[in-house]
Amino acid sequence: MTSALPSPRPSRSAWTVVLCWITVLLEGYDLVVLGAIIPTLLKTHHLGMTAGDATTVATLSLVGVAIGAVSAGPLADRWGRRLVLIGSVVLFSLFTILVPLAGSVTVFAALRLVAGLGLGACMPVSLTMMAEHMPAERRARASTLTMTGYHTGAVITSLLALRVTDHWQVLFYVLGVAGLAVAALQWFRLPESEAFVHARRAETAQARVPFTELLKPAYLRAGIGIWLASFMGLLLVYGLNTWLPKLMNDAGYPVPTAVTQLLVLNVGGVVGLVLAGAVADRRGIKATTVGWFAVSAVMLALLSVRTDSDLLLNTVVFLTGVFVFSAQVLVYAYVTSYYPAAVRGTALGSASGIGRIGSIVGPSVSGALVAAGIGHPWGFYFFAAVAVLAVLAVLALPGRGLRTGTEPAAEPAV
Repeated sequence: MTSALPSPRPSRSAWTVVLCWITVLLEGYDLVVLGAIIPTLLKTHHLGMTAGDATTVATLSLVGVAIGAVSAGPLADRWGRRLVLIGSVVLFSLFTILVPLAGSVTVFAALRLVAGLGLGACMPVSLTMMAEHMPAERRARASTLTMTGYHTGAVITSLLALRVTDHWQVLFYVLGVAGLAVAALQWFRLPESEAFVHARRAETAQARVPFTELLKPAYLRAGIGIWLASFMGLLLVYGLNTWLPKLMNDAGYPVPTAVTQLLVLNVGGVVGLVLAGAVADRRGIKATTVGWFAVSAVMLALLSVRTDSDLLLNTVVFLTGVFVFSAQVLVYAYVTSYYPAAVRGTALGSASGIGRIGSIVGPSVSGALVAAGIGHPWGFYFFAAVAVLAVLAVLALPGRGLRTGTEPAAEPAV
């Protein structure tokens, strides 16, 4: 069946790529903004905030993101990717601007929770739009390249935080205003996904697609494997980003060396995202994801071994970043490749939302091990075991995607 809809003009096609990438950049910015200001908030006793309060705020932020990610999918499959993405950006931008104006810790936490609802929808919807924009054989690369924006945003926050020092409010104002500007551009320049429009025309997405749709026999096996792999993947991403410096310090490395490893880890992550997409499109997403998680397990186990060679240490940490961060994104790539357009948004939202539970569990378990005085080496053993479980989850996934026969081929990528 051939779509009667005209193909988007090249300029509109380019806007899809740019605006989805920038949206993911905003989430990457938010990823580290709270961590960057917590030392200042505690030092200045802002709103009387304690370490326990800061932990609660951080947890509620992630809870909001998880709820937003799960909720966005069914909405995007009914109302369209474009409107849901714009609405989500506006929601988190407005409540982010209000954060510095909070008059109590409770209000501060509530604002971060609501902002998280909007923020959680941004990544799965952006990844869905990018995947549907690309030819099917290049959807792995679409996911991994889009996620480079995530780490770019994190780097921007880190650099800006070093400049503003005690004036932490600037970080939230910049994020909120930038988000509103992006939403305005999306309103005028972001086209709707051709795959979604075609699915609506074919009456495959007329009704709201509930989460329970993914529990039907046709989807259940893939769903369970994806949810487990996403849980394990985000557990590793957030656990390492939160506790790597402390684990390295506990291993006997000086603080400057331990902190530097976090930068090395994320540089490896950017390289890994570019590499993983290209390999997956050539060798297959499932096989590449299995290999990536398997190598991650080996690298994480090697980190438990103390070494006096800075070159060897940097190499192992770099390779850990290369494989761990992109392995998680390959799970998203599998989702966009496996599911047809009618349920793709719901499936990707559920993968992201359930994975976010792992993003909460990872730092919590790692922190408990550190508090017990066994962060090194058991923290790395724990992470390695999680990567092995991710390998098993991906191995259980079906090898071929489902197609409805109504989804048109995506236009050439720009």
